[in-house]
Amino acid sequence: MGKGGSLSDSVLKKILLSYTYVAVWIFLSFTVIVYNKYILDKKMYNWPFPISLTMIHMSFCASLAFLLIKVFKFVEPVSMSRELYFSSVVPIGALYSLSLWLSNSAYIYLSVSFIQMLKALMPVAVYSIGVLFKRESFKSDIMVNMVSISLGVAVAAYGEARFDTWGVLLQLGAVAFEATRLVLIQILLTSKGITLNPITSLYYVAPCCLVFLFVPWIFVEFPVLRDTSSFHFDFVIFGTNSFCAFALNLAVFLLVGKTSALTMNVAGVVKDWLLIAFSWSVIKDTVTPINLFGYGLAFLGVAYYNHAKLRALKASEAQKKAQQADAESGKLLEEREGDGNNVRNESKN
Repeated sequence: MGKGGSLSDSVLKKILLSYTYVAVWIFLSFTVIVYNKYILDKKMYNWPFPISLTMIHMSFCASLAFLLIKVFKFVEPVSMSRELYFSSVVPIGALYSLSLWLSNSAYIYLSVSFIQMLKALMPVAVYSIGVLFKRESFKSDIMVNMVSISLGVAVAAYGEARFDTWGVLLQLGAVAFEATRLVLIQILLTSKGITLNPITSLYYVAPCCLVFLFVPWIFVEFPVLRDTSSFHFDFVIFGTNSFCAFALNLAVFLLVGKTSALTMNVAGVVKDWLLIAFSWSVIKDTVTPINLFGYGLAFLGVAYYNHAKLRALKASEAQKKAQQADAESGKLLEEREGDGNNVRNESKN
């Protein structure tokens, strides 16, 4: 009974830790999204400069990552050649900067709830780009699932009370760039055996983002900031906002590292529903029945996609275990045959 009790305690502890990681990630993701909306929305804090906000985030994250790696030696840096940096990290940094810029810009034009509905297209974008780059094989049943998700989002968009074409284009662009970045991480880094935790990834990627964002900032936002004298920096608002963005990166690492990317996808669906409810009840965004019906269709498609991924993952793990068992049994058979040959040779002698 002692063993059974300890095993149950161990399993219970693991489950509680997993739920804790999920809760922390949902809370931080929720906080960053609502905080960014508060800063950028003209009806709230009224600081509609998404490039500047993204650059503040990247400057804070890059500085903190530099201190943790170079000064406090909290994390070991990843050895990386200049050629690998420019061929792999720089393209990923460029895509990340575009994704953050466009997604933050969308908060100026769209409600939080509708943005979360549009983000349901992420599996569609990742799968489509994966097929394009030959990282995923084309399967008709998966494509039907992708079409059902897209149809649900289209219905939600049709029922949106504050539909803004420019805002939708910005958010769809952010989804496309983010999906391409995720696929490129697999192609450029994972295939070369390089793994980056959130601190090392920010250490290498954040400076790239700053460089890429600086060019549009000079032409788009700097003249407005200069002419309107909007350079006042609220250290409390932007400091806490940037710290939340950095903490979110750590939470992603913990959630994916201690559970799985699939768990984060499932938790993301829960977070989206919470954000939609918060947007409707607290921010007083209009959520129509057609919105909910369309997003419900997309939600079912995403849930089925996650279920299919989980089933495929379990099948792959079972196949690996079977192969390992076959290899071990083959090795034992060879050892036995070898021992039998040795015995026969000794008897002959």
